[in-house]
Amino acid sequence: MIRLVDKPKILVVNDDANSLFALTNLLEQWATQENYDVVAARSGEEALREVLTHDFAVILLDVNMPGMDGFETAEAIHQRPRSSDIPIIFITAFVADELDRLKAYQKGAVDFLFTPVIPQVLYAKISVFVSLATKNEELRRQARQLSQRTTDLIASNQRLLREIEERKTAERASHAKDEFLAMLGHELRNPLSAISSAASLIGLPGVNADSVSHAKKIIQRQSRHLGRIVDDLLDLSRAMSGKILLNRLPLDMSALLKTTLETFRATGRLEDYHVAAEIAPCWVNGDATRLEQVISNLLDNALKYTPPGGRIELLSDVDDGEVTISVHDSGVGISADLLPQVFDVFVQGASTLDRAQGGLGIGLSLVRRLVELHGGNVYAESDGPGEGSTFTLHLPCIEHVNEPKAIPMDTSEQPKPAVLLVEDNDDGREMMAMMLGCYGYPVQHAADGFQGLAKAAADRPDIALVDIGLPGIDGYEVARRMRANPETHHIKLIALTGYGLADDQRRVMDAGFDMHLVKPVDVDQLLRAIDQCLARSPATVRS
Repeated sequence: MIRLVDKPKILVVNDDANSLFALTNLLEQWATQENYDVVAARSGEEALREVLTHDFAVILLDVNMPGMDGFETAEAIHQRPRSSDIPIIFITAFVADELDRLKAYQKGAVDFLFTPVIPQVLYAKISVFVSLATKNEELRRQARQLSQRTTDLIASNQRLLREIEERKTAERASHAKDEFLAMLGHELRNPLSAISSAASLIGLPGVNADSVSHAKKIIQRQSRHLGRIVDDLLDLSRAMSGKILLNRLPLDMSALLKTTLETFRATGRLEDYHVAAEIAPCWVNGDATRLEQVISNLLDNALKYTPPGGRIELLSDVDDGEVTISVHDSGVGISADLLPQVFDVFVQGASTLDRAQGGLGIGLSLVRRLVELHGGNVYAESDGPGEGSTFTLHLPCIEHVNEPKAIPMDTSEQPKPAVLLVEDNDDGREMMAMMLGCYGYPVQHAADGFQGLAKAAADRPDIALVDIGLPGIDGYEVARRMRANPETHHIKLIALTGYGLADDQRRVMDAGFDMHLVKPVDVDQLLRAIDQCLARSPATVRS
């Protein structure tokens, strides 16, 4: 919509009513033709009030007025910033001498008119100022439009720059995810290929016992590797959704650091490296499993990007109620553009096909999330490519806590409790039953929830291992019905599930289970859970 330019206004100031009437009527004859309005004032004071309200193209000002004369009125008008540029034409009944003209011009006059006013002269003079005012107003309008257009262009440019940056960010994230999925496929295929080859070797005719034993070890090792990959993926999902559950207890952090380092040494992963450790005694309030995961991921990262023969240092120090733990390596280093992003999800340093350590590239993002959940922070430092890197984390310390004395276990030979296994996966059910049988447990098994209830009522086992995701009725309903039946309510119940969040554990316990195990469950963990479940009151076991 086009904004209409306001009509210019002419102010006529004269204390004589007849002169004022004659002059305003004369001006109004040309008002329509020249497109202006006429405003009248009877005194200098009234003229000042009009100037405060309106803008004028020109003022026709009588010199001889009682009270405030024309010169004083002109001076007052031009003292105000808003009206300082209004042209003033003085009207006088006598011929002004040079001193009067000088005084008038000093007060802001642009011209003189003498009465009686000649209409043609008046028309010529006011036409110039009206035209000038119209053009000035048009220029101001154009300037406002230009300013608004400039503002709009700046805003559009800023939006465009934001969209470009968002698009680049999305493209980087998409590329990082593509690389992550490719790496995930690579990491899954390697252990699956090894497991498949080892299983095929075991079934070959004429294979010797040593080869079978070696193949079994490969299957066990690669199965654990697959389990770690699944755990990493689950941890990533929990970290991104904020659903990581911590079991925080007083923890000897120095002992945890030493144990983690010894685990790496025991597996031979540090054989080709110069390793140094300086560990200060410190206690924290933390989840031992998760903090061990943090240190393991930092050591994994150092090994992944440090060539054999390099140096790795694990250092800890305590100062002002805070423990500082750093892992330094002499490896490939981190470029300046990557350094701020190393803890972001799906961000990974330069990878090669021959990396000995492998991995999904999500370890550092898990490190940051776990450290933050413990009330700490973590950051990375590097002087650039080829200069190595240092990862440092800070955690709040607590006062030293005396460790509770261990309760001795009864190791005497006792009859193994009867076990009912309710699992719909045929291979999983068969393998778990065989493993328990090898350890002397009498095992009955069922393929769905209804069969499980029937077996429990008929055989009265000591303990039941129940999968949650069963056909027909799920494991929750199996537990509820067993607890409601007087014949089976005494049976200990352990839930086997692939879901390990806090809400999943709550649902398991609410349904009547005594323990909760997250798949995959190794045989040692399962045997410990069975013993604990039968030996004490209901508890929750996390894995």
